[in-house]
Amino acid sequence: MKSFFSLVYLLLVLAFFSHITWAVKGNSLCKQTGMGEIRPHSVTITEFGAVGDGVTLNTKAFQNAIFYLNSFADKGGAKLFVPAGRWLTGSFDLISHLTLWLDKDAIILGSMNSDDWPVVDPLPSYGRGRELPGGRHRSLIYGRNLTDVIITGDNGTIDGQGSVWWNWFRSKTLNYTRPHLVELMNSTGVVISNLTFLNSPFWTIHPVYCSHVIVQDVTILAPLDSPNTDGIDPDSSDDVCIEDCYISTGDDLISIKSGWDEYGISFARPSRNIIIRRLTGHNRNGSGIAIGSEMSGGVSEVYAENIYFFNSSTGIILKTARGRGGYVRNIYISNVTLVGVDTAIFFNSNFSQHPDEFYDPNSLPVIERITFKDVIGDNIKVAGLLKGIEGDSFRHICLLNITLDVTTKSPWNCSNIQGYSSLVSPETCEPLKESIYPKHYSDCYLLPNHLRSSACHLAKETFPDIRS
Repeated sequence: MKSFFSLVYLLLVLAFFSHITWAVKGNSLCKQTGMGEIRPHSVTITEFGAVGDGVTLNTKAFQNAIFYLNSFADKGGAKLFVPAGRWLTGSFDLISHLTLWLDKDAIILGSMNSDDWPVVDPLPSYGRGRELPGGRHRSLIYGRNLTDVIITGDNGTIDGQGSVWWNWFRSKTLNYTRPHLVELMNSTGVVISNLTFLNSPFWTIHPVYCSHVIVQDVTILAPLDSPNTDGIDPDSSDDVCIEDCYISTGDDLISIKSGWDEYGISFARPSRNIIIRRLTGHNRNGSGIAIGSEMSGGVSEVYAENIYFFNSSTGIILKTARGRGGYVRNIYISNVTLVGVDTAIFFNSNFSQHPDEFYDPNSLPVIERITFKDVIGDNIKVAGLLKGIEGDSFRHICLLNITLDVTTKSPWNCSNIQGYSSLVSPETCEPLKESIYPKHYSDCYLLPNHLRSSACHLAKETFPDIRS
């Protein structure tokens, strides 16, 4: 009996320090639904007078086509086909049970006239436009209160032609917050796949107050100096899957959000169950994966794996501040490769821009149970810059099996954080030096599950007669 328990102990140790495959409910969440579905009704944008010469404005054609297809929403849905050509348009609305399909040589071009992007109310979880008080320009492709929406194609292109917006932003001549390229609000059953998105005026793909969203096999590009051109920003949304994407933009590749200060706290819709995998990309002014800085409604259950960032400012960042409130908890990031990244892991607790003077400076965020596992990096300047908030320590931060080739003499800089580490090189900072194993693995998000499942699997292989 003693030898049996010794063997189980050994199996636990082996399971802990071996490569463990991440397995959560992501397989079902990320399964495409509706992609192979054939809509019983289909029209082509040219049937409504659209001209694909890159000059003719086709906003009315898109609006009329979708208005016509709305009559089929309760008859199995409909498909709007965009053939090869350059289809200039202003903002237009989608409908439920719709597939917007772009041919491989189809390019939807955003108008460079701001009048073609109507001004709408600010999001209730922000209280104002993100950049300016008041309203915001509506996204090029927009929808709200929808069900079963698919935006896809044979790698066609949606180009926001954002340079004019970037110039207006830099010259401070905008009256309202810039528009996104695609925004879906209060919608469920959204699939965005097999497309290229270029030159968004602001954030590129923005699902907000949405559930069951899949973004797969997309390429998102914008110049590295373009301002705030985030790639994909799940915002107060749940059950979101992002996978097999390449993103190169002027800001965060993916940024998970949930409202801004008192407005986000009051709206109280968190972002949760976010899966990110097989993501590749780079930037110079943002991060690969960001949480925040608008996270006042809470962010939890984020799983990211098989990530590759290169020639970038920051690998993974958590952004918050006094007055944000909310929480970030139960985050698991594994199998990350970083090459030529300035800062591998960054906790920035001084993102202190606020929507107005009515926020509560005593509303502090709760940051806990964040695990980084299996991270390697080459040509990294700083391994970790981990700054909590005085009087509000970030706790249960766990670093496991991290090896970084760091070019500076001070690889870690930590304050107001608490946690554990094992197998970290270069050696981590003092607040994280206590070993994860054996006393603290249960404090690290997901590690106990991995230990249990891996140890049981090994035990069954060794003792096939043992009952589970």
